[in-house]
Amino acid sequence: MPYRLFSLVGKTALVTGASSGLGQHFARVLASAGAEVVLAARRLDRLQRLEAEIRANGGKAWPMLLDVTDRASVIRAFDGAEAAVGPVTILVNNAGVPSGSFFLRTSERDWRDVMDVNLDGVFRGQEGARRMAENRTGGSIINIASILGFGAIKSLSTYAASKAAVVSLTKSMALELARDRVRVNAIAPGYFSTEFNDTFLTGEAGRRLLSRVPMGRAGHLPELDGPLLLLASDSGAFMTGSVITVDGGHQLAMG
Repeated sequence: MPYRLFSLVGKTALVTGASSGLGQHFARVLASAGAEVVLAARRLDRLQRLEAEIRANGGKAWPMLLDVTDRASVIRAFDGAEAAVGPVTILVNNAGVPSGSFFLRTSERDWRDVMDVNLDGVFRGQEGARRMAENRTGGSIINIASILGFGAIKSLSTYAASKAAVVSLTKSMALELARDRVRVNAIAPGYFSTEFNDTFLTGEAGRRLLSRVPMGRAGHLPELDGPLLLLASDSGAFMTGSVITVDGGHQLAMG
C-alpha cells in the first residue's frame, strides 16, 4: 500500500492542549505529515515557541488561544482557524488534566474541574463536528482517551470516569456523524513519559506501576505516531467508532 495514504497535505488540523505533552507532540507529527496545524491552548507563549519550531522544520502552524472550558472561546478559535487557513478537517480533542485523589477525598469541585476539561472539553468539540458537517468537507475527529477508561487504579477514580465517558461519547459521535462523512475515533494511551508525569514515573511508585506493564516500561511518544496518522489520514478512511489502545499491554494486566 503506498505510503502517500498517510499524507496530510491539503488538510487542516486543530489540536487542543497543544502547548505541552501529548498535544505538543501530536501537533509536530501532523505538521510533519503535511497538515496545516492550528495550535490551540491557553498558553500563547508556548504555542508561539512551538509554531516557530514547526516552521523552522518546514511545517505550517498557527497559534490560537482556546480554553476548552469556555464555549465562546472554542467558537472564536474555530472562527480564527477558518480565517487563517480554511475549514478544519482534522480535530484532535487532546486537552486534559490529571487527577490523583482517593474517591472519599475528592471534592465536588475537584470532580467538576476534571470533567469540565476531560469530558466537557471533548463535548465542546461539537463546534468542529458541526462545521465539518455544514461545510460538507467531512473530516476526522480523534479523541484522546486512556486505558483508565477500561480499568481501575486506586486514587484515579475521577480521571478514569472522565476517560470512560470519552470512550462512550466517541462511539455515539461516530454513529451519528457517519452520514456527514465525519469519522470519530479515539486513542487510548497507557503511561507515556511527558513533562507532567516524568517525576512520578522515575520515582518508586512509578517504577512499581511500570513493573506491572507486560512490556515493562512506559511508552515513547513516537510510538503514538502510527495510530495518530492512521486515524487522521485517508489510510483510516473506513474506520469510525474505533478505540486504539497503545499501552504495552498494560490494560491486560489491570484485570
